[in-house]
Amino acid sequence: MDEIRSWKHVFKLDPNKAIADEDLAKVCESGTDAVIVGGTDDVTLDDTLYLLSRIRRFSVSCALEVSNPEALSPGFDYYFIPSVLNSRKVDWVIGHHHRAVQEWADLMDWEEIVTEGYCIVNADSKAAQHTDAETNLSPEAIRSYALIADRLFRLPIFYLEYSGAYGDPDVVRLVGESLSEAQFFYGGGICDRRKAEEMAQYADTIVVGNAIYDDLKKALQTVKAVKSQR
Repeated sequence: MDEIRSWKHVFKLDPNKAIADEDLAKVCESGTDAVIVGGTDDVTLDDTLYLLSRIRRFSVSCALEVSNPEALSPGFDYYFIPSVLNSRKVDWVIGHHHRAVQEWADLMDWEEIVTEGYCIVNADSKAAQHTDAETNLSPEAIRSYALIADRLFRLPIFYLEYSGAYGDPDVVRLVGESLSEAQFFYGGGICDRRKAEEMAQYADTIVVGNAIYDDLKKALQTVKAVKSQR
């Protein structure tokens, strides 16, 4: 977890989306602190293994965000386990996790496993729809989920996910000011240098995903934008 606390910028790659070798090299050699492999739709073991094998040609740290237990694979540095705190379905809070531990507890390396307390707030996102997240939340309600992750459950990461939409900087600032122990991940709509700089003022770690596939040149600029604030 000590290494993760040093992360300021990470790229998230979706195993279900194509990326050319040349573009992948630019991502992995950009100076980003890590690459997270994860997605919502049709994440398969074959696609995950293929992407992992390509990333492993580079020295960048690599984590698997587990959305489909059937796509679990050895070879990652870390395994991020999302618990969607604002889901209406208990499966996304603890149910899937309980079944996975029942099946694989004796095979798990607990030092590599990191729990993320997720709060998904974009109602139009696939992630919110897939997990049946309650997204009609006031800033104080979002802050309360952050405090639950940080103070009550003592989770190592709180992840505020706008998933494709750019979030409210005032809300992100409120959350950042409220957390004391949890690493604050922010993801959503960071597609250029300005937005990366703005959110990096408040969150510990900026996650850039969709921009890789929409405009790689601008996505790569977010690395320097975040690192310049150190």
